[in-house]
Amino acid sequence: MDIIAARSLNSLYIYLDIIFLVLFTGVLLWKKRYQALLAGLAGCIIYFAADYGIFYAVMHTRQVAGADPLWFLLWLSISYGLTNFAWIWLLFDRNVHGREWTIFIIAGWAAVALLSQSYGGGFAQITISRGTAYHGAMALIMFAGYTWLIIRNLRAAPGARVNLLWLLAIGIGVQFSWEGVLLLTGIRPAGIMPLIVDSLVETNLGIPYLYLMHRAFSRWYREDLSRVS
Repeated sequence: MDIIAARSLNSLYIYLDIIFLVLFTGVLLWKKRYQALLAGLAGCIIYFAADYGIFYAVMHTRQVAGADPLWFLLWLSISYGLTNFAWIWLLFDRNVHGREWTIFIIAGWAAVALLSQSYGGGFAQITISRGTAYHGAMALIMFAGYTWLIIRNLRAAPGARVNLLWLLAIGIGVQFSWEGVLLLTGIRPAGIMPLIVDSLVETNLGIPYLYLMHRAFSRWYREDLSRVS
């Protein structure tokens, strides 16, 4: 089954999103959330390698019309790589301001989408689409990661077990949030399957691995990158 994930947006969306990304980065620096920022920057690289390197250049499943594919996919990778990975890292911290970070990001996505839809009529129109026939491979990666954590939990004492439902809520919730914003604002064509399938698999596949990296870094460094004594 190949579910086509498509979007139609104008270039005002890109300009507004860049402003939001600068603001988001500034708030991370202000609150000294340096680990989360580094995780976001790593996410930019990972997303670009996957979206441009694999989906566009190798598999040819990514299509872009109305913009230069290289620069457009670079922006797209930075947009969701930075926000998704930093947001996940902040939630892993179990910071008392997790709700504030969550509302800030979702509200930012919604504002960018709705402002561009309302005032972007004179800007260039861009359409993109991506096939998802590789979801089977993604599901296998997700299964391997969660299986490792499940086996770890089965061997661990009750107090040392990972809250798997909490990880699932983060993995599904992050993707569901931005997929939902795209769908509700008309940027994603009407259809429930991309929302459901992408939310279950695409971000969620990396959650077990990112969680293990977070645990490893947290043993040695605080969020402001000072050493743990």
